[in-house]
Amino acid sequence: MLRNMIERQDRDGVRILCLAHGKVSALDLELCEALLAELKTAQDDPVRAVVITGRGSSFSAGVDLFRLIKDGPEYGQRFLPVLDAVLRSALSFPKPMIAAVNGHAIAGGCILASACDWRVMAEGTGRIGVPELAVGVPFPALPLQIVGARLTDASFRDLVFTGRTVPVSEAMTLGLIDEQCPPESLIERATATANRLAAIPASAFALTKEAFATLILDRAACLSDLNARVVHAWMQPHTYDAIRAYLARTVGKK
Repeated sequence: MLRNMIERQDRDGVRILCLAHGKVSALDLELCEALLAELKTAQDDPVRAVVITGRGSSFSAGVDLFRLIKDGPEYGQRFLPVLDAVLRSALSFPKPMIAAVNGHAIAGGCILASACDWRVMAEGTGRIGVPELAVGVPFPALPLQIVGARLTDASFRDLVFTGRTVPVSEAMTLGLIDEQCPPESLIERATATANRLAAIPASAFALTKEAFATLILDRAACLSDLNARVVHAWMQPHTYDAIRAYLARTVGKK
């Protein structure tokens, strides 16, 4: 079953969703479909908030680049709309949604965390950032607007154009995360924040969150023509060549 990729646990009205797909929970079609299903279920179930986290040393390493180049443009054309749907669902989820960033949150992992209402990151060696341009792929409109809403313009442009990832202390200074804590306290802190936000009357919270999300979604909608060109660029041979070169530099295999 798809949902085996995500471990579910309820604690006093807070649903904890743990990404558990491979070693680094890289985002592929199946994981995104599973996450979409889990968010729909959590919205319908009588839970007051959601915490999303990962396992091991990674929250999520972002899009599964090996799968992308292995399965080619046909897979990419199926995958990108589902990734977009996941980010829209997370951003628009009417209940409090907290990212408990247990380790590396790279590219799509960083964007997923940024779509949440509050981000707590474990102290340690984990890094977070958006190295899309270092990989050689252009930023789709919605992910760009989600991350941009969390940072100052200067910090945002720096992270995007350099492609660098940052440790937890710098992420805190930049505003990429809201809070840091010892790893052993991560879920407890995230759950406490979930309970604090869930104490707000549900309708008032949902409507206010919708206002925040609508601003981001409207900015992304204004870029729909550009985004179509971005998606087209993701399917081109030169982009696949750039991804292969990036993987050769960073992981040592193609």
